Amino acid sequence: MSFPDITPELHAAMPQLRGRLLANEPLAPLTWFRVGGPAQALFTPVDADDLAYFLSRLPPDIPVTTVGVGSNLIVRDGGIAGVVIRLGARGFGDTRAEDDVIHAGAAALDKRVAETAAAAGIGGLEFLHGIPGTIGGALRMNAGANGGEIKDVLVETTGIGRDGALNVFSNTGMRLSYRSSGVEPSIVFTAVTLRGAIATPEAIRARMDEVQRHRETAQPIRDKTGGSTFKNPPGHSAWKLIDEAGCRGLRVGGAQVSELHCNFLINTGEATASDIEALGETVRARVLQQSGIELVWEIKRIGIAAPPR
Repeated sequence: MSFPDITPELHAAMPQLRGRLLANEPLAPLTWFRVGGPAQALFTPVDADDLAYFLSRLPPDIPVTTVGVGSNLIVRDGGIAGVVIRLGARGFGDTRAEDDVIHAGAAALDKRVAETAAAAGIGGLEFLHGIPGTIGGALRMNAGANGGEIKDVLVETTGIGRDGALNVFSNTGMRLSYRSSGVEPSIVFTAVTLRGAIATPEAIRARMDEVQRHRETAQPIRDKTGGSTFKNPPGHSAWKLIDEAGCRGLRVGGAQVSELHCNFLINTGEATASDIEALGETVRARVLQQSGIELVWEIKRIGIAAPPR
C-alpha cells in the first residue's frame, strides 16, 4: 500500500526546512517487531528549532504521529497516514550529568541515560537500563521496570506543540500514572531532566547488572518482540493470567506468545502486524473468559489495518 505523496507541498510551504522528509517510507525496519506499512511522510528533524519550524507550518488537517525506536509499538499493515516524526540521535540524543541530575534529549536510549548516570555516580536511574526504548517514549508512557518508573525521577521535560511553541512540563504537570501520561498527544517531547541520588559506582553497577541479568533470563530479548504486551491489572501479573488461560506458546499466523515470558508476543519470522494484534486480542479474550479480568494493551498500536486478503 502507498499513500498520495504530500512531500512536495510540504517542502513548498517550508523552504527553510533542514531535516529529512521522505514519502511512503517503510516503517517495519524501524520497529522491533519488524512489521507494518509505510509512513505517508517520515520527517527526521535536525534539531528542536527545525522541528518547531516544521510543526508551525504543517497544515492543521495533516495528522502527526511521533515514534522512537519502535520497541513498544505495532505499526499496522496499512501504514500511517499523515506525517510520522522520528527524532534522531544526532540533535536529540545527547546525555550529560550535572551534580545529581541527568539532562537528556528525547531520542537518547534509556540504557544510555542509565549508563551516563552510572558513570557520574548518580543512583536511582538503574531501572532504565532494562527498558529498550528512548526517553521520549518513556515519558509518554511513564515507563518502568524493576521497581522504578519515570515518575520517580522526573524533574521536568520540554516538548513542542503543533503551533511550534516550546512547552515545559513539571513532574506534576505531566500527570503521570501507571504506564501513561496526561500530556496532549500532539506534543513532541524533545528533552528531559531527571534527578537521582549520589551513590557509589560499585552499588550502581551492581544494580544495573542485576537488571540486565533479569532481562536476559526472564525475557525473550533476542526475538522480534515489542516488550511487555499488556499492563498488569491491579493486584495481578499479566503473564500469570495469560499462562493460567493456557496461552503460553499460542500462535496466530507468524505471531506467537513467548514460551519464556507469556506477556511478550514475538514475530517468529513471517508475522504481519495483523497476526500480532489478532494474537493479542485472542489472548485478551481467553484471559477474560478464564479469570473475568480484561487485559489492557501496554504496547501502542497505530496506523491503518490492511484490507482483508
